[in-house]
Amino acid sequence: MPTVAEQLIDTLYAAGVRHIYGLVGDSLNPITDAIRDHEDMEWVHCHNEEAAAFAAAAEAQLTGRLAVCAGSCGPGNTHLIQGLFDAHRTGAPVLALASHIPSAQIGTSYFQETHPERLFVECSHWCEMINGPEQMPRGLRIAMQAAVGQRGVAVLVLPGDVSSQDAAHPTAISDDPVPPSTVLPDPARVDRLADLIDEAEKIAIFAGAGVAGSRDTVVSFAELVKAPIGHSLAGKEWIQYDNPFDVGMSGLLGYGACHEALHEADLVLLLGTDFPYDDFLPQKNTVQIDIAPERLGRRSVLELGIVGDVGETLRAVMGKITPKSDESFLDDMLRRHEKALTRVVDAYTKKAEKLVPIHPEYVASVLDEVAADDAIFTVDTGMCNVWAARYITPNGRRRVIGSFRHGTMANALPHAIGAQTAYPDRQVVSMSGDGGLSMLLGELLTAREHDLPVKVVLFNNGSLGMVRLEMLVAGYPYFGTDHPSPDFATIAKGAGIASWTVEKPDEVRGALTDAFAHDGPSLVDIRTDPNALSLPPSITGGQVKGFALAATRTVLDGGVGRMIDLARSNLRNIPR
Repeated sequence: MPTVAEQLIDTLYAAGVRHIYGLVGDSLNPITDAIRDHEDMEWVHCHNEEAAAFAAAAEAQLTGRLAVCAGSCGPGNTHLIQGLFDAHRTGAPVLALASHIPSAQIGTSYFQETHPERLFVECSHWCEMINGPEQMPRGLRIAMQAAVGQRGVAVLVLPGDVSSQDAAHPTAISDDPVPPSTVLPDPARVDRLADLIDEAEKIAIFAGAGVAGSRDTVVSFAELVKAPIGHSLAGKEWIQYDNPFDVGMSGLLGYGACHEALHEADLVLLLGTDFPYDDFLPQKNTVQIDIAPERLGRRSVLELGIVGDVGETLRAVMGKITPKSDESFLDDMLRRHEKALTRVVDAYTKKAEKLVPIHPEYVASVLDEVAADDAIFTVDTGMCNVWAARYITPNGRRRVIGSFRHGTMANALPHAIGAQTAYPDRQVVSMSGDGGLSMLLGELLTAREHDLPVKVVLFNNGSLGMVRLEMLVAGYPYFGTDHPSPDFATIAKGAGIASWTVEKPDEVRGALTDAFAHDGPSLVDIRTDPNALSLPPSITGGQVKGFALAATRTVLDGGVGRMIDLARSNLRNIPR
């Protein structure tokens, strides 16, 4: 009979898991030893358990399959919590193995004692402790099913002495955990939606990540009702590419005419989005469609909420509505969108290749051109989110992931490690800020030790740029945001990673091209302008006043790279 730890690894393998991210430690020893003895399970050693959880989150988010991370008792598994919060809020199916102190010592304030079955409750759908071999493998099966079926984190707490005991039951080799089924809408609510659509003259769509897999249906629906389509950051990769109705993005990172479209429409459809910034939503004349009932109405006042898959709901309603012929609202929004992009793109492209310090917008636009058509971009929280949102062009094959809901720093490099582990043959680009990279700098060693060809593009401005902007718009002079940056290229070289330092804009393209061609991990340290900040397309009078009081330097309203080509092409079919 195998040990509990061996049974655990065999069951995970049978469920399709091939990698476990973590850091070895005493209470985790039975599990890591079981991995050592397993022919096909890989232990991905990270230098911080936080990074292990981020890596697992990236793998789960990109593949849609269960990914696993592990931490030893006490500090080992409490380090996991940051990455687990990110995974859970993203809806990534992640199982965390939180090993525990010896079971006889629980409750005695033993060395490194914590209560993981309590600590992880807020960032998981399921969190339970295995008290003896009799609970396995059923407890593990429940944990896996909770993570996959409910789209989020499950935590299995396992005392080290229990995992080393002989299993009490045979290992059940079963199918992979069952993913959630398609959610069909209530027919009566579909009928009500049809009535609202027929009554409306100006309809606008705001799409989130929930439109994944339904892009063609959303575009067809927009054609039928003559609706402009805006999107959140998480929805951009699924809906923006080749979209003749695209009017950009709303929110703090937004651009284009999305905000205007939402506020001037007399019916707004929120499709698969839990966009958190309610100040940017119109708070009236709104319908929301989502598979999760708890999301309905928590961001905006609703005329109607529908629990259902976006694609299924739109297909159900399209046969019940009268196609609209008036395109004036759509045409107006497309014109405004193109005008907005033209203005800001002209601003950032003017002599950008000669400006020193280097403008980060210019770097992002060159990166967009140099990167592979199926590249996976992982994006640090802060200004890197802005540059990715505005310059990385989706095409249906690229992926862009980040800590878009939890908003933690330092996610990009560990996310890239998980992405590259899951997809060893695809180009993975970490768009890192100097603040984020320095927080988990040790993960450069992880990339090197596992020979993961991650490409780190470092936007190094010696500043916490987003925090600086937040201070300025609130009326505070920025403080504590600017710090001298070390020579990251030299640090990377010391870790055995190929690296380049770029201080002039005419060096950007060559350095990125060389780094991407390198067979192995690489880092390009690009010294960018800390004063190149970005404002959202719509700000309040109070924010303007606060910014005017505090700002003493130039703020650039960033452009949107190649998306202007799409905006201009969409105008060709509009009567002049």
